[in-house]
Amino acid sequence: MSANAVVLLSGGLDSYTAAAMARAEGFTLHALTVQYGQRHAQEIEAARRVARALEVARHLELHVDLSRIGGSALTADLPVPQDRPITADDIPVTYVPARNTVFLSLALAWAEVIPAADLFIGVNALDYSGYPDCRPEYLEAFERLAALATKAGVEGTRFRIHAPLLRLSKAEIVRQGMALGLDYGLTHSCYAPDADGRPCGRCDSCQLRARGFAEAGVPDPLSNLSRGTAAG
Repeated sequence: MSANAVVLLSGGLDSYTAAAMARAEGFTLHALTVQYGQRHAQEIEAARRVARALEVARHLELHVDLSRIGGSALTADLPVPQDRPITADDIPVTYVPARNTVFLSLALAWAEVIPAADLFIGVNALDYSGYPDCRPEYLEAFERLAALATKAGVEGTRFRIHAPLLRLSKAEIVRQGMALGLDYGLTHSCYAPDADGRPCGRCDSCQLRARGFAEAGVPDPLSNLSRGTAAG
């Protein structure tokens, strides 16, 4: 019997790939998607498509409205940066305060119930190294917290936070997904889609996605939907 794993599933390219890698390792997937008041709500439908494609054992959707807190271009009425040079020198306004801590805490709570000792998250320290909650030391700290803050941890369960994409470039992630036979046409990446869900082609996420597919030498199945010059 395969072990259970909780996978955080946003509907984006990275979370889809990380979940597929967990499945390839033989885990039974329990997918968690958080509706957190994000302006790019199209990703919820994408998460549902991806969950069906992965044939997860269960897909749980939770509502935690972080837009009531705000502080991010993804949850508040702040402009999403477009056409900017992407560097790791600053934390961009698309950072959502404590988002991964909130998400991992919810995943940890569900993992205690299932039960599961393995949690998968599609964070990446190369393309998104400006985000403090995508760093390896953060993930290591959360593992320590899980051991201290849960009944299961106190009783001996060793929770593991898996971030299989952590040190991969976007091109390497795309190649990994292609090797696993993933359909990236199911995903959504854009931070600022239009009312019809078409990607802008100009935000950080669209630029990184376009660069990844270009460097991987494969076409992005969403490129013909983009409103901008890059694939979304």
